[in-house]
Amino acid sequence: MAGALIISVGLILALALPVAVDAQEVYIWEDENGIRHLSDRKPDGDYEIRVQRAIAQPEAPVDMSNVGSEREPEWRFANRMHGPVTIAVGLNDSANAVTEPSLPATIELPAAGHRSVLIGPLDPNAGWRYSIEMSAIPGALDPEIDTEHRYRVPLAPDRPVRIGQGFGGGFSHDAPHSRYAIDFTLPVGTPVHAARAGTVMDVERYFHRAGNDPERDGPRANYVRILHDDGSMAVYAHLDYNAVLVRPGERVEVGQVIGRSGNTGFSTGPHLHFAVQANRGMQLVSVPFRMDDHEGRRLEPD
Repeated sequence: MAGALIISVGLILALALPVAVDAQEVYIWEDENGIRHLSDRKPDGDYEIRVQRAIAQPEAPVDMSNVGSEREPEWRFANRMHGPVTIAVGLNDSANAVTEPSLPATIELPAAGHRSVLIGPLDPNAGWRYSIEMSAIPGALDPEIDTEHRYRVPLAPDRPVRIGQGFGGGFSHDAPHSRYAIDFTLPVGTPVHAARAGTVMDVERYFHRAGNDPERDGPRANYVRILHDDGSMAVYAHLDYNAVLVRPGERVEVGQVIGRSGNTGFSTGPHLHFAVQANRGMQLVSVPFRMDDHEGRRLEPD
C-alpha cells in the first residue's frame, strides 16, 4: 500500500515577475489644454473618453504547470518568449522523491519551447513528498557576445540627443541589470528606433502608470526586448501605453521604428531607458557597449 503524498510547489521568477495577470480598464482623454490623461478612474467632466485594456502585473516568462496527476506529476515548463530562456529547477524539502531528469538542473528552453520534469517515489511503498522550485532568466546561458559592435542611437537623425543618466548613474543605474544603461530624455510619444538588428523576443505594452517605488513600479514598464544574433539582448523601456509597434517573433532591422517613448514603470519623467543585457551565470546583467550617433561619433554615456 502506497504511503501518503504531500506536495508543495514553489515558483521563483527572475525580475520579480509574477504569474498572474490582472486585467483592468484605462480611461484616455484630453483636457481643455490638450493634455492627454490616462487613468483607471473615469474622469469628472464632459470629455470624449476612450476605454482600452490595461494590466496591473506582467506575465511570467515561463509558465509552470503540472500536466500529469497528483500521484504521477509531470511538471511542464513552457517558454512564452520568442527567444531562449534558461531555467534552474530544483527540489526543496523532499523525501523519497526521484526525478527525471535528475535535479537540480539548469535547462535552456528554446523560443516558445518546453521541457518536462517527471517526479515519483523512489520507494513506491513508502510515503513521499516534494517541493519544486524554478527560477528563469531570459537568454541563453553565458553567450559569447560581440563587444566591438557599434550600436546606433535609437532616435531619428533629426532628434537632438539628451542623456539624462549614463553608465553607473547614481539614481537607478547601480544594479547589475542596469549599470551599463543610457536614459535618453524625450517627450512622450517620440519614435524609438532599433539600435541593432535582431528578433523581437518579448514586449509589454499595456501599463499606463509611473512611480518612484522600485519594487512596485519596476516591473510595470512597457518595453521591447530584442534578441541579437550573438545572444545579447537590447531592452527599450518605459515606452508609452499601447505604443509598441512590433510583435514577438518579428525580425527588425537597425533604424526601424519599434515603439514610442513614454513614462511608465519606475520613472520620474518621460525618457527611454536603453541597455544591452546578457545571461551571466543565471543573472541578467547589463554589459558595456559602444553607441554612435548618426554621424558616426561615439556617445559618451559615462
